[in-house]
Amino acid sequence: MFDFEFGEDLELIAETAKSFATDALLPKLREHESARAVDATVRASYAEMGLAGLELPESLGGADLGALARVLVNEELAAGDAGAALALDPLGPALYPLLEIGGEDAVREFALPLLETDAARAIFVDAADAELEVGTTISGSVPWVPSDRVDLLVLLRDDEAIVVRDGIEIQELRGSGMRAAGASELTLTGAPIAARFEGRAEAARARARARLYVASLLVGVLRQAADFSREYAIEREAFGRPIAHHQGLTFLIVDMLAAVDGARVLLHEAAWRLECAAAGEPAAAMAFAEAIETSTFVGPNAVQILGGHGFMQDYPVEKYMREARALGLSIGGLDAAREDAWTALADAGSHVQLSHLEVAP
Repeated sequence: MFDFEFGEDLELIAETAKSFATDALLPKLREHESARAVDATVRASYAEMGLAGLELPESLGGADLGALARVLVNEELAAGDAGAALALDPLGPALYPLLEIGGEDAVREFALPLLETDAARAIFVDAADAELEVGTTISGSVPWVPSDRVDLLVLLRDDEAIVVRDGIEIQELRGSGMRAAGASELTLTGAPIAARFEGRAEAARARARARLYVASLLVGVLRQAADFSREYAIEREAFGRPIAHHQGLTFLIVDMLAAVDGARVLLHEAAWRLECAAAGEPAAAMAFAEAIETSTFVGPNAVQILGGHGFMQDYPVEKYMREARALGLSIGGLDAAREDAWTALADAGSHVQLSHLEVAP
């Protein structure tokens, strides 16, 4: 007998995040997009729940609930508004290089002060998403980050994490997805390095946790897109009956819902594996890759189910498609996730099984 329950504590946390997303994020979805920010009342409510400290160690005042709690919360928040979910989390995936490579001292010095600053943002940048030259200082550009504010930049490249606090020029962009979080191009010209941490295994784990963070937002967006288009198809009538009753569309809706469920299962398994140190890095890469591939199927079809309405801002599915695309391009995107998964499996040198994927040496 299989038990798919998460446990009472995790179920409660996920339900709390879902209620917050439904009551506070969804009703202000377009308002937050237009303002490129989440309003102060919503930020205060989020801060009171303490969700930003889910993965912080107890010694640092956090809940220390691990990767599974984070992906469950992120999925629910992203179903409300993925951009707002990013804007509300002061640390985001920037926490992981600090915690995994730098340790608690790095988190205490660089991350904890942001939790006490209103609307603060730490930005995670993977070297694959930037054009930066690193020496004693850093110069170059990051073409896009989902923020109009950068209090701390954490660059993850190869086997090291580099922390930058000063010398960052921000140029706001219109942006495509996650508009509630903002969108900017960053330029660094001789930016001083505040700290530098090294560790190969630790860097791989930090990148895996960052991928799970983004994948969970992506799954939340896709779940909402599939659910909204299904409800629309049930209510919209053509030729005397709901369009959902037409066989071709029925099959498409079922395929979309099944694809989202499949991506969610891989995501939850990867989070569990990462906590148990059971091939967590390749599992995270595969979960991220699956979420990206699912987005290319679910996002466009959700728009197509609504027809011409799908491209109008009167309905949110155009937003879901934009956000899914933007999320899928981060941390090196699909190609980097696939490459890292296969490399990690090859380096393991032993039999590893990841759901439907099985590899033997």
